[in-house]
Amino acid sequence: MTKNDPLSPVRLTLGPVLFNWRPEKLRDFYFRMADESDVDSVCVGEVVCSKRTPFFAPFVPEVVERLQAAGKEVVLSSLALIMSEREAVQARELTQLDGVLVEANDVSVASMMAGRPFVAGPLLNIYNEGTLAYLRDLGAVRACLPAELPGPVMGTLAQTGGIEIEAQCFGRLPLAISARCYHARSRNLAKDGCQYVCAEDPDGMDVDTLDDEAFLAVNGTQTMSYHYLDLLAELAALRGLGINRFRLWPHNVDMVAVAGLYRAVADGLIDSGDAAIRLSELCPKAEFANGYFHGREGHAAIEAEL
Repeated sequence: MTKNDPLSPVRLTLGPVLFNWRPEKLRDFYFRMADESDVDSVCVGEVVCSKRTPFFAPFVPEVVERLQAAGKEVVLSSLALIMSEREAVQARELTQLDGVLVEANDVSVASMMAGRPFVAGPLLNIYNEGTLAYLRDLGAVRACLPAELPGPVMGTLAQTGGIEIEAQCFGRLPLAISARCYHARSRNLAKDGCQYVCAEDPDGMDVDTLDDEAFLAVNGTQTMSYHYLDLLAELAALRGLGINRFRLWPHNVDMVAVAGLYRAVADGLIDSGDAAIRLSELCPKAEFANGYFHGREGHAAIEAEL
């Protein structure tokens, strides 16, 4: 079987925590995911803001050890925007580590990894076969596709040989990254004196339009979707397209239970409709959407065809 064969076993990936959680909370979160969750791969690392990195760095070795001891594949995720020499040095150090996969979320990190296996992260702009083939030839063994792609396009990319395709399936979607910190500006603070106010919003800060309609979410320098992606009902269709690896974005909810629902639906143990009800109970503040997969606006909620 090829890597993107519909008959390949399902693999669940826990994406990196994109939010600014307390280091101890983050450590305990990963420990629980190691000990209790039914995920195959876990991404660890700061993607959004390098100012957060020093706080969790002391815990990374024991987190990686705990995850690997539990049989999880560990992927170390890079920053999505490298703007300083200090950040470039950190990226080079990351790419020189042995025995662990690196997820490149900035194209410069992908270039640093040339000739060695790596994961092409969802913040790279992979929208066509040429880009995917380029990254594969550079050394990428897996690619997590951007959120905006409709199902047929994802299926086309899944036909590219020699690289495993991963689809985002749960959580607020990372849409863009900026040099400016929206969270700091919302509190009338400068980025250099942000006081880490992003930590006040463990799932991101909601953004409304002037008409008080939910629009987007802000996480430090990152723009995210307001709605939470939910592709429980589309897992079978994704498998039919040859995609068997599904990414779940961590949120301030019971992620062990969330992963269990996706595993159960993927394995045909429960109905996706029943699972969706349970998911709503686990995420009572979330509004779910799946529009991108169906070729619609991302915030649309399209009922699955029976």
